[in-house]
Amino acid sequence: MVVQGITGNQGMFHTRLMLDYGTNIVAGVTPKKGGQEVHGVPVFNKVKEAVQETNCDTSIIFVPVRFTFGAVKESLYSAIKMTCIITENVPVFDMLKLIEMAKKRNLHLIGPNCPGMLIPDKIKLGIMPGDMCHYGNVVIISKSGTLSYEITKAIGNAGIGVSAYIGIGGDSVRGKTMTEAVEYYTNDPRTKLIVLIGEIGSDEEEKTADFIKDNVDKPIVAYIAGKSAPEGKRMGHAGAIISGDFGTAQGKIKALKNAGVFIASTPWDVPQIITEIL
Repeated sequence: MVVQGITGNQGMFHTRLMLDYGTNIVAGVTPKKGGQEVHGVPVFNKVKEAVQETNCDTSIIFVPVRFTFGAVKESLYSAIKMTCIITENVPVFDMLKLIEMAKKRNLHLIGPNCPGMLIPDKIKLGIMPGDMCHYGNVVIISKSGTLSYEITKAIGNAGIGVSAYIGIGGDSVRGKTMTEAVEYYTNDPRTKLIVLIGEIGSDEEEKTADFIKDNVDKPIVAYIAGKSAPEGKRMGHAGAIISGDFGTAQGKIKALKNAGVFIASTPWDVPQIITEIL
């Protein structure tokens, strides 16, 4: 894995934590800082140089928002298979262009404004706590960051193992969608149950519900945050805003229920429902 922005405060801090978890970080990239080392990781000026020297195929982005478009573009043009964008407030038009670039090259983006992904006991690609859970057969797919940490920790405390934690991010335009993540883990033989953590804003959960109806036979448990959110007010995430009947928690819950999804009333109900199902 390569860390873009490794010499910045956040890049250095989270590189140390990811290395401590056991993640194989082979390179860092910061323009004009090539030749240095951070926590023993060699730093390159360009992603292409890092790929040529180390054969890295995954990247995580820790750069200021004004440099994010260029950093992700460089990753895509270097054929990095998966790029995880931690940076928040990336302009919508920048993300639209980056998503199109990724699709043309059959490459993958996670984020922006996301905590990343975790395969417990194996790989930490992000900023989430590393002690939330152990490896198992339940996948967690979330638009929220902090809330998903609480739910994942509760799942782990209940003795339930997690095959993967995926934080897809809370911005209105992002790389991997909830539907795409559900599709992937529907076909993953290690995963026996899917947990969805959604929130108000957009129609992503409704689209995911439509997909679930005809394509998913694994049990799914969902928690939707924002039941009491006022209309027209953004709640934390750029994508968490409702207008009229569009994007409400009630609408999402109804769509998911109709698709056969088990709905948790509170975050703490999620592990109990999982235990009853499995």
